[in-house]
Amino acid sequence: MKKNNLVIKKIEKMAYKNEQQYGGCAQSVIGAFKEILGSKINNDVFKAATGLAGGIGLTGNSCGALTAGVMVLSTFIGREYDDFSDPKRIRFKTYELVRELITCFKGEYGSVNCYDIHRKIMGKAYNLWDKKQYKEFLDAGGHDNKCPSVCGNAAKWTIVILLKEGLLIS
Repeated sequence: MKKNNLVIKKIEKMAYKNEQQYGGCAQSVIGAFKEILGSKINNDVFKAATGLAGGIGLTGNSCGALTAGVMVLSTFIGREYDDFSDPKRIRFKTYELVRELITCFKGEYGSVNCYDIHRKIMGKAYNLWDKKQYKEFLDAGGHDNKCPSVCGNAAKWTIVILLKEGLLIS
């Protein structure tokens, strides 16, 4: 159990740090899993998360940190292409775990949408395409501690789910 707690803290801290240093909430979370867990999260998964930042393409929709958590969960327990018909109904177990992650987000932030999370943690939603609002976002701590904390939480909740389900060797 102590080892699990260390891994949880390490991945949470790495996702937080990635967002501070590089931005891109989805890749910050996935990058933490790649760094800590290695090859299970390959470069294609990391690259596929590029457009998910800022609520999918900076549009304020589904939180990129959440969608990254969904991608990680699906990487560990998702339907394989070679087994597309999914006779074992693996996708439904994946949906169950995703629902659990969404429940964490809604419990903490009241929503899974980027703009709503901005309002909760910064008091205002920021249009990250607008240069003036992007500067305001930065001045409000957007990449200093606000979005990094969301990324840290997303990574923490995701790894806790994976550990609870026995999907990681602890």
